[in-house]
Amino acid sequence: MDYFAHETAVIDDNCQIEKGTKIWHFSHIMSNCKIGENCNLGQNVVVSPDVILGNNVKVQNNVSIYTGVICEDDVFLGPSMVFTNVINPRSAVNRRGQYQKTLVKKGASIGANATIVCGNDIGEYAFIGAGAVVTKEIPAYALVVGNPSKQIGWVSEYGHRLVFDEQGFAICKESGEKYQLKNNQVEKI
Repeated sequence: MDYFAHETAVIDDNCQIEKGTKIWHFSHIMSNCKIGENCNLGQNVVVSPDVILGNNVKVQNNVSIYTGVICEDDVFLGPSMVFTNVINPRSAVNRRGQYQKTLVKKGASIGANATIVCGNDIGEYAFIGAGAVVTKEIPAYALVVGNPSKQIGWVSEYGHRLVFDEQGFAICKESGEKYQLKNNQVEKI
């Protein structure tokens, strides 16, 4: 085993878990999921069948990642944040064949207690504030907060708010990264 799993963690058969990953207390890793290198899955995390986590994904305590979710490299999932995978759940109706996909792209961060309604992808390096309820697609580098979530700005790959000048350019003061805002989309330059 090239990864660490606490003795209370349950890991089902046919999981692919890469080197350097740590799985902590009372977590359940279900069959056929793929977990990349150097991930950290906190206490009481559930990873459902067929979920894919890229490299260096950080999952804080009490997060369930349901079938249909894919997280690319360097994603941060805050404590007790929530994914859904069925748009119209009913206890008496089996909708296992209707799971919707949610893609969380490289470097995105999702804050504590946020909810991601299934079928809404999160763009690269987007930042979802604590407690936000995402009900639509989130563009790359977007900063969103509230219920339902509303975009209030843009963030750098470093994670700091960007302020664009009249020509649509911004520099992250902490990292020196340069960005351009064009047609309501941000690109790193």
